[in-house]
Order: sequence, then C-alpha cells, then structure tokens
Amino acid sequence: MTESIQQPAPPSAGKLVLLRHGETEWSRTGRHTGQTDIPLTRRGEALARHSGHLIRHYDWSLVLSSPLQRARETARLAGLHPEIDRDLLEWDYGGYEGRTTDEIRAELGYDWNVFTNGVPAGDDSPGETVEEVAARASRVVARVLPALRTGDVALVGHGHCLRVLAAVFLQQAPRFGASLQLDAGSVSVLEYYRSWPAIHTWNRTPLLPDAEDDEPVDSP
Repeated sequence: MTESIQQPAPPSAGKLVLLRHGETEWSRTGRHTGQTDIPLTRRGEALARHSGHLIRHYDWSLVLSSPLQRARETARLAGLHPEIDRDLLEWDYGGYEGRTTDEIRAELGYDWNVFTNGVPAGDDSPGETVEEVAARASRVVARVLPALRTGDVALVGHGHCLRVLAAVFLQQAPRFGASLQLDAGSVSVLEYYRSWPAIHTWNRTPLLPDAEDDEPVDSP
C-alpha cells in the first residue's frame, strides 16, 4: 500500500483550496468519468462561475489544474489562471469508464466500490489502483507544500482524485477518501491547524440563482 507522505508543517501556512469541476452530462447521470474529455453542462458552467465567488478573497501563490477541459474551463470561469499538472487527472477507471455504480453492482452481484474493489483494465486503458492514484496525489502535495509557505494554493480537478489527495494531505490511508463526499462545483479547504493538517471547510457548493438552478447535481 502506498503510504501518505510525511509532511513538515510550513511555518506560515496558507490554505489549500480544492475546486472540483462543474457538472458534466456524465456526472449528472452518475457515469464514471475518468480521463474521457467531455465539456461542462450549462449548469456546470454556472457552478464554476459561482464557485469563483467563494474563493475570490484568497491570495494565490500557486494554482494548478488537471489538463482535462472540464477542469480547465472551471478554473477559467472561476477566475483562476492555472498551470497544468497531469498528476491531477481523474482516476483511470479502465473497463468501468462511462458506467454507473448501479450498472457495475448489478453485473457483479455485490456492493462494489471503486476505493475498495478497484477497476478492471479496459480496451484502451489499463485502469488504476487507489494506490496509484495516491502516488500521483502525493506528488501534487509535495509540489504545493513550498507554495503554502508563502500563500494559498488552488487545485482544480476531479471528484475521486481530489478525495484521495485530501486523504494524502491529511496523512490518512488513500481509502479514507471514500468517506469524503465531493459534489460538482464544490470548494473545500485544507490547512495546517496548530501545525497539523486539518479540514477547514468541506464540500461547500455554490448556491445558484433560480434561473441557473434547473438541474440536480450528482456526484458519482
């Protein structure tokens, strides 16, 4: 098992802000969206714009984004100007890409969970284990630690990868991420509290005006 990295507490720590991309058609319908590059829905764009209001007061020393368009567009609409980091790509779901949890469970005959049971290889991708996702997340955390000494850091990415990354930052096992709900367009904030990694705010989702709030948000 990949262990969480041991982190020296920055002497003057900023906040680590995690921004999950806005809604896509696949996230709305509960389909596992790994590295398939699909756009935001209209509601997803609205969530991204309004998430920008939640993070407007931070003093960024570093902003990173997944290279996939749903993350890059969320960053742009939120008013961020990120560098691209491929380690923020979503979990490679292999043979379960594009499938819903209900479909997978019906096929397998038990309560499958990606954190516990993993994924099979697909025709075009090998899939990833939770430990492999955690290894990528550990590299991101190692990259942002120096920046946290001088200001706040934003990471714009995907539901499962960011949940694993939060577990790594909190020095928990990667599977702890299964207990962290992360909705589309949500903002979560991690920090050092008394020199220990801690959750400041979790899964804060923008409240959309009625005109932009005509579709439910799902979080597969």
